[in-house]
Amino acid sequence: MPFIDLATLAEREMAPGFRARFVHTDHMTLAYWHIRAGAALPDHAHPHEQVTSLIEGAFSLTVDGETRTLAPGGVAVIPPEVRHSGRAETDCVIIDVFHPPRDDYR
Repeated sequence: MPFIDLATLAEREMAPGFRARFVHTDHMTLAYWHIRAGAALPDHAHPHEQVTSLIEGAFSLTVDGETRTLAPGGVAVIPPEVRHSGRAETDCVIIDVFHPPRDDYR
């Protein structure tokens, strides 16, 4: 299926304040997040490489002990097994790309 209308995908709340729609391929998962201001993602790591792209808002992201506040257009590359956490400073829209696919998000 080469074309997908995101509006037709079910939105899921994966953590308090973190709602997403997911697109899965054989080689990656894309997550389209809407995150409520103040919502926090606890420190964690996973075996997936992750690329985070902030579309709207301000999101403080800590990767391997270094914290930056992403603004629209900001991108962070998180290697596999690297600890990271974050907090939405405002309502946010974020796109995450994971490789390999996130089976836990199916």
